[in-house]
Amino acid sequence: MSYKVLDHATDAFIEVTASSLTEAFKVAGDSVVDTILDNSKIEEKKERNIVVKGKDLNYLLYNWLEDLIYLIITEGFAIKKLNITVEKNEEYAISAQIFGEDIDIKQHGFKVEIKSPTFHEMDIKQEKLVTMRFLLDL
Repeated sequence: MSYKVLDHATDAFIEVTASSLTEAFKVAGDSVVDTILDNSKIEEKKERNIVVKGKDLNYLLYNWLEDLIYLIITEGFAIKKLNITVEKNEEYAISAQIFGEDIDIKQHGFKVEIKSPTFHEMDIKQEKLVTMRFLLDL
C-alpha cells in the first residue's frame, strides 16, 4: 500500500500502512531503499536471496531493516524490487528474493546513510489494516 515520513528532528520516522503483514514488510523495505537511493534509476540486473528471522514481529522488523541497510550500505547492492513471504513457525521469518544491481553513487542518487533501525518508537498493529511505525537512525 503506502508509507509516509513523519516529522522527527534528526531521524527518519516511517509509518507504513498495508493490507497484510507481508505487504507491510515489503513496503517497509521499500521505504529503506527510497531513503538511501533513487529507486527509479536502479535496474534489475542481479538477484540476491536472504532469510531473516525474529523471535517476534518487532525483532523481525528490526532484523529485516538492518539486513537491507547492510545489503545497500556495506555490500553496495542497490535494491530495485523485493519479493517476500512472511511465515511464523517457532519464530517469524522473511524469505526474500531481491533484485537490483551494484551501487553507482552518481547514477543511483545516494541521498543519506542510515546507521541502523531502532526499537525506539517501533510499533506494529494488526487490525483491518497493518500499521507499522519505526525510526531509522541517520
